[in-house]
Amino acid sequence: MHTSNATATLEDAAAFQNVRPRLFGIAYRMLGRVADAEDVVQDVWVRWQSTDREGVRDRAAFLVKVTTRVALNLVGSARVRREVPVDGRLPEQASTADDPMKVAERSEDVAHAVRLLLERLSPKERAVFVLREAFDYPFREIAEALAISDASARQLARRARAHLAEQRHGPVLPAELDRLLTAFLDAAQVGEVADLERVLVDDVVVSR
Repeated sequence: MHTSNATATLEDAAAFQNVRPRLFGIAYRMLGRVADAEDVVQDVWVRWQSTDREGVRDRAAFLVKVTTRVALNLVGSARVRREVPVDGRLPEQASTADDPMKVAERSEDVAHAVRLLLERLSPKERAVFVLREAFDYPFREIAEALAISDASARQLARRARAHLAEQRHGPVLPAELDRLLTAFLDAAQVGEVADLERVLVDDVVVSR
């Protein structure tokens, strides 16, 4: 039993190391600073060690999602903006076996990050940022979904990162927040991004 546990631990460590360069790349694209990206990856490593990994079907996808959520929360934090701190971090994927209070806290953290996206980004910027940074869409696929050029998609991604670092507070309708939050959580927990993509694209169409 001891040997089996040790083997599992080594496999889990190897799984993390294999995807580590990709996790760093995601964090660096979102934050723009090597030190911040390294901190995010280290945070994800700590979370990975305490995760019930037997329930994780796709380790690489799981680690990518955790990295994205941690980095997304850090985008609006005092470490990036050097402004008023934002409490809480985006958590790892919530398990149904978790304590209800912990699940509620995690959901509140994710809701805060989604509100930040609504407050600070235009529908196009939001669509590009979420699909690219949270779900690793190629710019070509994003451009096709939004009926824009690859160059425009890349420019929107740059603008989105810049706007997230600013102190912008646009109006957010509760129904709008609930709609995007539900789609985001479903995509992150189930791995099916089609519904989230549809919500993001619909917001772009309505805004035209």
